[in-house]
Amino acid sequence: MKIAVLGSGVVGVTSAWYLAEAGHEVTVIDRQEGPALETSFANAGQISPGYASPWAAPGIPVKAIKWMLKKHSPLIVRPRPDPAMLRWLAAMLANCNARAYAINKSRMVRLAEYSRDCLDTLRDETGIAYDARTQGTLQLFRKQKDLDAVAKDVAVLEADGVPFELLDTAGCIAAEPGLAKARAPFVGGLRLPHDETGDCFKFTNALAQMAAARGVEFRSGTAIHRLVEEGGRIVRVDTDKGPVTADAYLTALGSFSPHLLAPLGLRLPIYPVKGYSLTVPITRPEEAPVSTLLDETYKVAVTRLGDRIRIGGMAEVSGYTLTLPETRRETLIHSAASLFPEAGDFAAGTFWSGLRPMTPDSTPIIGATRYSNLYLNTGHGTLGWTMACGSGQVIADLISGKRPAIEAGDLSLARY
Repeated sequence: MKIAVLGSGVVGVTSAWYLAEAGHEVTVIDRQEGPALETSFANAGQISPGYASPWAAPGIPVKAIKWMLKKHSPLIVRPRPDPAMLRWLAAMLANCNARAYAINKSRMVRLAEYSRDCLDTLRDETGIAYDARTQGTLQLFRKQKDLDAVAKDVAVLEADGVPFELLDTAGCIAAEPGLAKARAPFVGGLRLPHDETGDCFKFTNALAQMAAARGVEFRSGTAIHRLVEEGGRIVRVDTDKGPVTADAYLTALGSFSPHLLAPLGLRLPIYPVKGYSLTVPITRPEEAPVSTLLDETYKVAVTRLGDRIRIGGMAEVSGYTLTLPETRRETLIHSAASLFPEAGDFAAGTFWSGLRPMTPDSTPIIGATRYSNLYLNTGHGTLGWTMACGSGQVIADLISGKRPAIEAGDLSLARY
């Protein structure tokens, strides 16, 4: 089949790769001049299946109010007269209960674990290089009450058979020796030894090059205007470079997917949640993080990527804006410098922001639509890098008429 993939972020490119591997003729269309130039460009860098958790959880509404009162808040909400924002916030609040949390986390971990396996296979078969490290992830707790609250996540990890380690302060330092110089106290951590790290931008561009070598066509710098429907099928996608026709169409446009599909009567419950990152050069390798450390207090990840440290996190609900407030940069530095004070040149860091495509239940939307040849692979939120390979393989199987290796029925738009 001829398949048009709309979007060349990490999810679009992995989808194109697996579709090509399945024998399809694939064209990737994106307004940017190359792959991974938006949300996939400078994310936090961790591939963390075990930490795949819904944002909507019991107690989150109360926590959110407390967070927003802090100087270095991990959450910023800027209300605006936007019906889509209000619908998304209401739907997220409706998921803040124990039953929904357990369902959402279980399916997120299922997809994320499968995705890690797909990435392992891809790396073994192709030798793709992207500053990868396979040395686990450490979630660090500065307060005892936060460490105690991890019990609900541990229960899910145990149920899904995900290896983990609960560590005291000394154990955290053994896993991340740079913490011996930390200027802030911490009480312990949850370590997932099978989690990984890597540069999503490097990965996506390397995979795009390999896909192009196998016949995938990339039409970069091409703005997508609309999908045209006739008789319950999509017949073409109109772009600023002319129409493109295919047998099937896959939308992988992240936060912009709802805009393209709304004229077709498809309402995707996806809203952009802005994240920030700072990329700094390493000055003392022996004091830098070994892999990824997740600072639970500030919801910030500190990741080693080659000769750089990527500090990323926070969540800002403010619409489609990419402004870079200095206060957000200060929060990233405050978190990382208190734990790895002399590891990098924080003043020389490159500041960036991106829009994460969040669903109310934090689970991506993968599968068919009511249009017989239109498919979705979008809404991965903060876990696009973690879930990309598995999502690409699942959607390639579905489009090819094959049964995916994991249960995928509860990932489709139909669940809403």
